[in-house]
Amino acid sequence: MNLETPKKFRGLANQAHQVAANYFRPISRKYDKAEHAYPKELDLLAALLDGMNAGSPDAVGATSASKRGSGQVEEGVRNGGNLSALLGVIELCWGDVGLLLGMPRQGLGNAAIAAVANEEQLKRFGSTWAAMAITEPGCGSDSAAIRTTAVKDGDHYVLNGEKIFITSGERADAVVVWATLDKSLGRAAIKSFVVEKGTPGMSVTRLEKKLGIKASDTASISFSDCRVPAANLLGNAEIDVQKGFAGVMETFDNTRPLVAGMAIGVAKASLDRTRELLKKVGCTFDYRKPLLSVSHVEATLYRLEAEWEAARLLTLKAAWMADNKLPNSKEASIAKAKAGRVANEVTLKCVELVGALGYGEDELLEKWARDSKILDIFEGTQQIQLLIIARRLLGKSSSELK
Repeated sequence: MNLETPKKFRGLANQAHQVAANYFRPISRKYDKAEHAYPKELDLLAALLDGMNAGSPDAVGATSASKRGSGQVEEGVRNGGNLSALLGVIELCWGDVGLLLGMPRQGLGNAAIAAVANEEQLKRFGSTWAAMAITEPGCGSDSAAIRTTAVKDGDHYVLNGEKIFITSGERADAVVVWATLDKSLGRAAIKSFVVEKGTPGMSVTRLEKKLGIKASDTASISFSDCRVPAANLLGNAEIDVQKGFAGVMETFDNTRPLVAGMAIGVAKASLDRTRELLKKVGCTFDYRKPLLSVSHVEATLYRLEAEWEAARLLTLKAAWMADNKLPNSKEASIAKAKAGRVANEVTLKCVELVGALGYGEDELLEKWARDSKILDIFEGTQQIQLLIIARRLLGKSSSELK
């Protein structure tokens, strides 16, 4: 078992780290204070990523996160798009989570399209910046309780409902909307639709003011008799009661490791900066010494680093399994649960370890602590991840274990 970054991805990871250090960090505080202002600096970076992906069999970024095969028979293990996307996300979020979430064509909606779209849809929406709309008023962690409806009308579906907490909902070119074709059939009838910006009946109703990730806009969108082409339904339009919810839920198998990667990135930023600040005041770090013989500050930092490393390895495993087309629903939830919780603990504890310095705006530590909280909430809360893991371990269905 090789736990090092694969050689073919080291250049990508290094480039992402340089972008985080020299591009994201310098403007991080600026857009933290200017909530809802679009970071125009991201346009150039997004264009560079588009250029890297053009004609490349190994895409980078959110669009590479998929279990889709290349069409070639491959023997042995492979390190593919999911791992490359994850490594890039980790490094970029070492710079700024909000700016990464605000990147054009790198949203969770793009990862959703990559995960479940057919070949024709992949080509059609390849250059589209897509947000993802799942949560509704009164329907948060239980995605199966979605009430937004999609009714077939000729060559279109008519969508009605409201979605909230949509990352990049105002800025994106399109939104991947989860809606039900038939409420009486429960989970099996839920499908995802690409609704392009400007479609009649679709309107942004509110922008949220948030604790963190302020460089990323978070919107509410209503759909009132919104007509969407039937060809924009992602994947198979047939309702398969046997397969149930698995079709749309497959999206999470690819996106949850990416969110875990965001948590790993911001936690690493906090650990690195805290170590630097502690060294300046004379704190020495000797990993050969027993914990009982070092200062409380050192012992705490060692423990946090161990937790971070555990979260990192679990996340790499979930992405690697997706690359090798192995069922990874349980592992994706384990990674998301562990990394989200670790990031919250690490960033807050790092603020505590450096005292007043960590609480003020002279350092980014307080910002990272605020940014990290959402990573334990969106894409399924900590509690929901633990519930999913329990179901997988016990072999229980969602109706048997709630």
